[in-house]
Amino acid sequence: MDSTDDIKQRKDDHIKINLEKNIESSINVGFDQYTFVHNALPELDLNKINLESTFLGSILKAPLLISSMTGGTDTGNLINLRLAEAAQQTGIAMGVGSQRGEIQNPTIAKKTNIRRYAPDIPLYANLGAVQLNYGFGLEECKQAITSIQGNALILHLNPLQEALQPEGQTNFAGILKKIEMICSKIEVPVIVKEVGWGISNPVARRLIDAGVACIDVAGAGGTSWALVEKFRNSDLNRIAISEHFHDWGIPTSDCVRDLHREFPGIPLIASGGIKRGIDIGKSIALGASISGIAGVLFREAAVSTEAVIRKIQEFTAELRISMFIVGARDMAALANTPIFKK
Repeated sequence: MDSTDDIKQRKDDHIKINLEKNIESSINVGFDQYTFVHNALPELDLNKINLESTFLGSILKAPLLISSMTGGTDTGNLINLRLAEAAQQTGIAMGVGSQRGEIQNPTIAKKTNIRRYAPDIPLYANLGAVQLNYGFGLEECKQAITSIQGNALILHLNPLQEALQPEGQTNFAGILKKIEMICSKIEVPVIVKEVGWGISNPVARRLIDAGVACIDVAGAGGTSWALVEKFRNSDLNRIAISEHFHDWGIPTSDCVRDLHREFPGIPLIASGGIKRGIDIGKSIALGASISGIAGVLFREAAVSTEAVIRKIQEFTAELRISMFIVGARDMAALANTPIFKK
């Protein structure tokens, strides 16, 4: 198991690279390939469009999740604090960064408990699923939830990232059975997410059969963690290999569309390359329950809480306008609004 110092250094590396380098995937996230039919006579009052959403038993003021990003270092903790404050003020959900470091070192947990900054919103705990093969189990999952009074547990899947990391943990054998055990014994919903390469229908089927309550597709089209790891590597061969995976993955729009068609009753989070309010609207029309945003808000959080709030307000204002001009008064109507591939 990596030392706490190793984990903190890796997280600081990730923060620096995300802020300073171009690590955008070359894959088209795909939402620009879809279009709504413009409604010139919506018969609605724009100011009465209702963005309220119910997700995993909680009411959100808008169908938005601040996706899991970082934590466990001074810079990461500050970013998380700002994200939590912004989520609280705007009434949306938030996933915390991986809690592995704080579980290995309880003194970190005392510095990173963000529940006090976000007392009223849904907070989702987060651990790497692969950690279930490296000493973590049910108790660590419970600890992650308890430490933030979490409303759900995210288990993230990142096999490609682990394979590209010099210190990566790559034993994913038997993970599904362990996820199934966690789902059967944990008292909150379990969300499984990717970190930017998408979840296919066959993988989703196995996860749903194992008891997973929600899938965050985290598709390709946003941050490429292959490129992030490229900038962390010093070995020329490893740098070349990481570069070769810059266009790997399933586009987010395809993930949402395909999973909703096959599993219409399963809540889906559309994340990976969501950059506009219109993207949120299209993702919900394609079958997502809510949308998750990471990179865009991460960069705002490096500035201030107020910058994050302004960006969230931009997203929600644009979503409201897009709903207005397709004639959708609320989320239920938007989910049933026809959307077409160009």
